[in-house]
Amino acid sequence: MRLFFVGITWFLMLPGYAQTDLTTHFEKTAGTETVTYAQGIAFLEVLDKQFECIKLQSVGKTDVGLPLQYAILSIDGDFDLASLRKKGKTIILINNNIHAGEPDGVDASLMLFRDIAREGRQEPKTPLVKAMYDVVLVMIPFYNVGGVLNRNSTSRVNQAGPSAYGFRGNAQNYDLNRDFIKQDTENARSFATLFHTCQPDIYLENHTTNGADYQYVITYLATQPDKLAGKSGTYLRQSFIPDLEARMQAEKMAISPYVTAFGDTPDKGFGGFLDTPRYSSGYTSLFGTFSFIVESHMLKPFKQRVEGTYLFMKHVILHAYAQGATIHNLVLAYQAEQKSKKRFPIVWTRDNDKSSELTFLGYEASKKISAVTGQERLYYDHSKPIKTKIPYKQFFVPALEVDKPLAYLIPQGWQEVITRLERSGVKMLRLSSDTQVEVQTYYIESYETAQKPFEGHYLHSQVQVKSEKQTVQMRKGDYIITTDQSTNRYILETLEPQATDSFFCWNFFDSILQQKEYFSDYVFEEVAEKILKEDADLKARFEAKKQTDAAFAKDANKQLDFIYKNSPYYEKTHLRYPVFRLERETPLPTE
Repeated sequence: MRLFFVGITWFLMLPGYAQTDLTTHFEKTAGTETVTYAQGIAFLEVLDKQFECIKLQSVGKTDVGLPLQYAILSIDGDFDLASLRKKGKTIILINNNIHAGEPDGVDASLMLFRDIAREGRQEPKTPLVKAMYDVVLVMIPFYNVGGVLNRNSTSRVNQAGPSAYGFRGNAQNYDLNRDFIKQDTENARSFATLFHTCQPDIYLENHTTNGADYQYVITYLATQPDKLAGKSGTYLRQSFIPDLEARMQAEKMAISPYVTAFGDTPDKGFGGFLDTPRYSSGYTSLFGTFSFIVESHMLKPFKQRVEGTYLFMKHVILHAYAQGATIHNLVLAYQAEQKSKKRFPIVWTRDNDKSSELTFLGYEASKKISAVTGQERLYYDHSKPIKTKIPYKQFFVPALEVDKPLAYLIPQGWQEVITRLERSGVKMLRLSSDTQVEVQTYYIESYETAQKPFEGHYLHSQVQVKSEKQTVQMRKGDYIITTDQSTNRYILETLEPQATDSFFCWNFFDSILQQKEYFSDYVFEEVAEKILKEDADLKARFEAKKQTDAAFAKDANKQLDFIYKNSPYYEKTHLRYPVFRLERETPLPTE
């Protein structure tokens, strides 16, 4: 039931409104320029002063020391996010300028906030204004503040405007759209705080894409429906996305899923995007949020891109108004399900045996001789638009699943990991005294490491583990993470070492991969001889290995190493993953 309160004063202007120019910089320049950081914040400050429904706030810091600022548009002037959730509002979190050379979203968002507030004074109420009786917007104008301040006109060589813009990397040259799970930057840490304070039903992030040429002004990425799973995944694929596509089509602004072509050109088909938790939509979906990444097309004029981004956000709001209760209930049901769910996928792969058919609006592609290289080059002929049916491989299946334990135990020394867990809403207990606990441990058997750095890390992949029961000594103050939480999916995807974006894969536990003690061969010879005499089983395995492994039989160092690693002298912590799985009910002393 929707109630419209005649007495609400959220749209009433403060004195002086008539003299205040609410034209954005984008509009003043006929859609050729984007706001600077100072201009954008100043405009929001004006909106804050002029409209009782808009408030500019901040949380934490960004990489350049400035706070992460955000604006809330709330119809009743209530800006307490916990209070708004209790009222049943559908909360939409909008993020702009994560890549500061892609500023379409900030200009669109400034106009959107102004238009909703200003149109609220008019009668009859527009559909967008009516929607705001049930919807609350939380908008980050400049996520990558350091990149926005690093303004230039050349770093986006293939992009059609604006005349000047920010830089993709932040002040530390991180790509912030790879930092959501690892949180190396102040920006990502502040975002996590805001996200978990906000607990949005829907997350929107605005970008501009490089890549192939086609007719669409706007393409989009959505939370991978198969990963979201269950009723939420079905709703996203069968209701939310089709409704947005139909709404945009009615605006004569057809949209397409994000284009990642299998071949040289999109007409050969493309696949869905696997948004692992390093990306914003991968991170937010761990908590059940429906997420969309808007990707305007770099080759379309800046003005057209901003207008398309505006329309997309508008229709997400209208969908949220029409289906807010359904969406909110699905998010709550998803979170509740995570508490009781027993088995979790932690690695996904595209199902290449299954695809759907997509009508694609492109341009005829051909080859011609380059005037620069003298070699063949690709070009798209805009005089020959095409409409074709192509395969769209949008389905993903689990490649690895694990059963959750009753709890994870983490020694307090791993503070970098513990802090990230706390920041992402994970509840933890602490041991009140030293205790020994029987646990399931992992040993890292093998892994591959990237040969080049990626976002400040040498990322691990293809991790293989072996499991072993052990009794471990835990200390007072060590952490217990029970798996009866709505954050379970986040917990498993960060703490299971084989998960694609686990903290192990992001190098937070690399110190366990280095052996700390070893032996001197000329001294260990006598010790090794004694070990073999006293351990018949080890001697039998040693002799068998010499018989079956010719290289081993010829290598004295390998033989001594084999004996050493199978002796009490070899450190148990080498390659032992220091997050332990508690598999059975065990009374533990807690604070």
